[in-house]
Amino acid sequence: MEFVPKWIAWEMTRRCNLRCIHCRSSSELEVKDHPDFSTKEAFRIIDEIAGYVKPVVVLSGGEPLLRKDIFDIAQYGRDKGFRMCLATNGTLVTDDICDKIKTSGIKIVSLSLDGSIEDVHDDFRNQKGAFDGSIRAARYFKNHGIEFIINSSFTKRNQEEIPKVYKLAKELGASAWYMFMIVPTGRGEEIMNELISKEDYEEIIEWHYQMEKDEKDILVRATCAPHYYRVVLQKSKEEGVKLERRTLKFSTGGAKGCIAGQLICLIDVDGNVLPCSYFPKPAGNLKGKSLREIWENSELFRELRDFKSYKGKCGSCEYITVCGGCRARAYSVYGDYLEEEPFCGYMPLKLRKKKLEIKN
Repeated sequence: MEFVPKWIAWEMTRRCNLRCIHCRSSSELEVKDHPDFSTKEAFRIIDEIAGYVKPVVVLSGGEPLLRKDIFDIAQYGRDKGFRMCLATNGTLVTDDICDKIKTSGIKIVSLSLDGSIEDVHDDFRNQKGAFDGSIRAARYFKNHGIEFIINSSFTKRNQEEIPKVYKLAKELGASAWYMFMIVPTGRGEEIMNELISKEDYEEIIEWHYQMEKDEKDILVRATCAPHYYRVVLQKSKEEGVKLERRTLKFSTGGAKGCIAGQLICLIDVDGNVLPCSYFPKPAGNLKGKSLREIWENSELFRELRDFKSYKGKCGSCEYITVCGGCRARAYSVYGDYLEEEPFCGYMPLKLRKKKLEIKN
């Protein structure tokens, strides 16, 4: 496998007009400890990355639309050959914002929707009116011909909504629906007891497989659920039918589970480079090193790419290069990013044989 940064999430700001229960950066409307970087610094980082790779770049947050220069940054990235995308909670979208999205060269927007009804979504987002904002934004995007993805995050409090949110995403005209299984980091650590159980997790990804097999109208993706890729292989083999997986022009595809520090990374508002949006341990900082130096030489990234160093069930699993287990979830639960995926119920063949030998 070739390890190249193909997709970079870039935290434009820690400021946000919502206080979502799962927020990885614990964003607030007023942030003193992690101020926004300057437009000049944004341009410098883009120039430096452009000399190395030309990735998909997702302008994220917090809420990136709170930055007055967000579209200047987007246009600068586009002019340097990046495929620019935007991640928003939708509440600040207007006709004017849509015009600026198109003018700046942003190709696709991701929109958050965690419930099919107001009560569920607003509870998850800790803000009355958040649901109406997301629905309104989806309609704005549709009216302006802006392609959009719907991202939905789930815990025990809203897991029953999964098929309903999927249906709503289709009705709203989204190009894709991404089902996120919560990784407890940032504010999400406060809801550790709300994480979906191993048993329900397996049922949900089984449901997703059956749904994706029949889905023709919208791209669907199980996200932060790396063992879904093990299920796809198992089911395809059992049924003798290969699942045809479509991809978007602005994603990393859908061929492997955890790709943190392998194909993707996050640049946070302080310039730290992290393996993914839910992995709080930095590999280096762009104020002192280039992305190339960090990506190719950091010990953290090197360890994440050494599958033989993985521990527990993951280290013994025949699906290690397909799934990999969520490294951020292992780090959050065990404090060790090389430990086994804590929410996978699968027993590797090697361990099953060993158990049988001991029994006999």
